[in-house]
Amino acid sequence: MLRYINRSKSGDEMEQENYFFDIEEKPDNDKVFVLIIYDIVENKKRVKLSKILAGYGFRIQKSAFEAMITKKKYQELLKRLPAFVSSEDSIKVYKIIGKGQVVSFGKTMEIESEDLIII
Repeated sequence: MLRYINRSKSGDEMEQENYFFDIEEKPDNDKVFVLIIYDIVENKKRVKLSKILAGYGFRIQKSAFEAMITKKKYQELLKRLPAFVSSEDSIKVYKIIGKGQVVSFGKTMEIESEDLIII
């Protein structure tokens, strides 16, 4: 991941996070990158959905998660989501395959990773 400071014309600093991924659609590649965004009106339902999504990936904004998951987990996720949608709600799942680039401005999230030591 590449992070750098950019200066706008007014002289304000903006931190920009820029990262690339390459997910090839090959028979042996079992992973997909997904972006899940949602707008759920009811608080209880929204909180429950966010907890479920946290089990798949990382919150990147208040109503957005991204995840790198297996195709099996992706299908499982798609089956679970309709239970959270009423006539006022929406959930969108973007499956991204191939070369991708994400550029974000503003507050960045630090994702904690656990170190695994095998002896």
